[in-house]
Amino acid sequence: IDTMLESRSQTQQSSSHSGPEASLQSSGFSMKLEAVTPFLGKYRPFVGRCCQTCTPKSWESFFHRSLMDLGFCNVILVKEENTRFRGWLVRRLCCFLWSLEQSIPPCQDASQKIMESPGVQSLLSGTAAAGAGEGQKKEARRILDHMQAPPRPFLLRLFSWALLRFLSRLFLNVQLHKGQMKMVHKAAEVGSPLIFLSTHKSLLDGILLPFVLLSQGLGVLRVAWDPCTCSPALRALLRNLGGLFLPAEASLSLDSPEGALARAVAGAAVEQLLLSGQPLLIFLEEAPGAPGPRLSALGQAWLGLVVQAVQAGVIPDVTLVPVAIAYDLVPDSPGDVHHAPAPLGLWTGALAVLWRLRSYWGCNRKVCVRVHLAQPFSLQEYTTNARSCWGDRQTLEHLLQPIVLGHCTSVPDTEKEQEWTPVTGPLLALGEEDRLLVRRLSRHILNASVASSAVMSTAIMATLLLFKHRKGVALSQLLGDFSWLTEEMLLRGFDVGFSGQLRSLVQHALSLLRAHVVLLRLHQGDLVVVPRPGPGLVHLARLSTELLPAFLSEAVGACVRGLLAGRVPPEGPWELHGVELLSQRELYHQVLLLLHLLPRDLLLLQPCQSSYCYCQEVLDRLIQCGLLVAEETGSSRAACDTGRQRLSAKLLWRLSGDFSDSDSDDFEEAQGRCFRLSEQSRCPDFFIFLCRLLRPLLKAFAQAAAFLRQGQLPDTESGYVEQLFKFLQTSAQEDGLFEYADPKLAMSAVWTFRDLGVLQQTPGPAGPQLSLSPEFASQDSQDKLEQFIRQFVCS
Repeated sequence: IDTMLESRSQTQQSSSHSGPEASLQSSGFSMKLEAVTPFLGKYRPFVGRCCQTCTPKSWESFFHRSLMDLGFCNVILVKEENTRFRGWLVRRLCCFLWSLEQSIPPCQDASQKIMESPGVQSLLSGTAAAGAGEGQKKEARRILDHMQAPPRPFLLRLFSWALLRFLSRLFLNVQLHKGQMKMVHKAAEVGSPLIFLSTHKSLLDGILLPFVLLSQGLGVLRVAWDPCTCSPALRALLRNLGGLFLPAEASLSLDSPEGALARAVAGAAVEQLLLSGQPLLIFLEEAPGAPGPRLSALGQAWLGLVVQAVQAGVIPDVTLVPVAIAYDLVPDSPGDVHHAPAPLGLWTGALAVLWRLRSYWGCNRKVCVRVHLAQPFSLQEYTTNARSCWGDRQTLEHLLQPIVLGHCTSVPDTEKEQEWTPVTGPLLALGEEDRLLVRRLSRHILNASVASSAVMSTAIMATLLLFKHRKGVALSQLLGDFSWLTEEMLLRGFDVGFSGQLRSLVQHALSLLRAHVVLLRLHQGDLVVVPRPGPGLVHLARLSTELLPAFLSEAVGACVRGLLAGRVPPEGPWELHGVELLSQRELYHQVLLLLHLLPRDLLLLQPCQSSYCYCQEVLDRLIQCGLLVAEETGSSRAACDTGRQRLSAKLLWRLSGDFSDSDSDDFEEAQGRCFRLSEQSRCPDFFIFLCRLLRPLLKAFAQAAAFLRQGQLPDTESGYVEQLFKFLQTSAQEDGLFEYADPKLAMSAVWTFRDLGVLQQTPGPAGPQLSLSPEFASQDSQDKLEQFIRQFVCS
């Protein structure tokens, strides 16, 4: 693995602070770097395997153990070796020659083929019989011209050369795993079109990812852009570079002629794109900074068009490739705003690029990027196998409300149904079963993308400062904790997006977070790193969410009431004397309650995974990390004692294929097993650290429950979110925990309360209005809700 920090990465923190504040350079931290090996030896986990339950054939086809030995490449490091020429002049023009040698296949007669497709022709012939055929033809061509344009090779080469120069100034490196790229090339040799489905961290993703894949020989990548984020001039430029824009008319009602025509043109365009074999990039997450659910309605609409084309037999199959992209710091990260960002204009974007270049020119504080390509899998195979995993689901109101109000004590044996992404666009024309397929496929792929995404050094540093060393930490201890947390990430099968010397990695992270930390010099020569108090802690909390997928199981288990109630003093010792045993049945019950309370956008459970299986995974993780120890009681048999098990006569002779009796006959006995907290000295700190990972979200939910007493209802949804966000900011000023004063957390709380039946929607003159439901109109019910949530909150 190439080292992340070269000689130019010797980032220095400005020493303009006066008084006791210090800089990293003043304490001898800017030492000369040497060539280094990967951060923790030679082993890195292979991430991004596809689901063995839904896609077993793909799980075996596109993976080889030798892929891990290929290492990484820096795609923005173009040298003389990347061209066919050698020489003194080539070394100075290698970027320009590289852009000229990129393979750009021609795309001719695409518009004519789309207009001649059966779906479009059937609509046009019907309107021609009614006497409006010529006008509908012009409307169809107008929709197609606003949707796409044939890529221009000269403009693509010129833009690739300019983008390469820009990226080399903006980023320290853009790393791509060669083994993952080889896996994608092998999938492309099968002959099915490649559909890349990616996370969305920055507005730059739609330009960076096509550049990366074009440089690896995959041709021109067509990108499905969000038209709301671009001005008309920028949309015209992006269309000539391969961009696709879904027509606005496609979201009209099913009985609208304009909507039917727009959906037919969009469907024909996707069919022609798949037949031509061009790869397509779809973002499954909403644009950064946009209010709304995590899953993108636009991304699901594009994916629905692909699924519709495959099911109609236009093409036998497509290959889906989950993609993830990770930044040290997002270059265009918006501020603490909770309104939709304004569309980006062409000249506004050009000025932003020039300002960014001016900011980074001669500055060594550059951001590192890692692009991840997870294991490809077949859409046809997933469609065939995934339907068998569908089961009955109930709303959160039926699952959790009776338990919150004390009307019931047991959790129903069913899964939670929670969909926050609205159904818009071409999904309206699909059947209910196909829409459900697209929704679950989107969640499945997003789970794979997030699981394959590497954790960057800034996320690890933000997590340590926010949840482990809130009051400050010596730099020498911070080095050890950084190494410990990195090792914990690797042991859980998650990759990290850096390598290099430990001191230089910590220096790189602190220099990027310089606006949110304070360095204080001690008399002994050491430094103390303290997070700056105030609203800036929200930024650290957002960075720390990148670690949640790796520790989510342990964090959920640590927050259950059975482990917290009276067992872990916030600042006291780890006292276990006289603590009763924890039954497995009670642990399952508490974990299920917390799982139902947490939003699905946070959990991102695979649709084929049951919540009850996840409960067992939580318990297994707590045992593996040493927080729980199995306790054998006098009346129970040891879990590993197989010698004392007796086979009954009914198990000796069974017909082949009869699975009516199995080892699950002892399930009730397994439910009666008990556990106790570990007495190891390292457990208290690790336990409290896990509890605090979910504290911002749970604290926001608890404050939202307390706000029910003083909120002004009825109100619109956006208006009530604004009220709650202001209340969170006021509460954060009082208790000093600013990390939960986040508009996204306020919106999640409002939507969760709506699903729980705390808030109900009623029609109003200005649109739907939120009001308190009759079940939670009383003070007693609101207190029960707040008490239910606070049982999971760690102080």
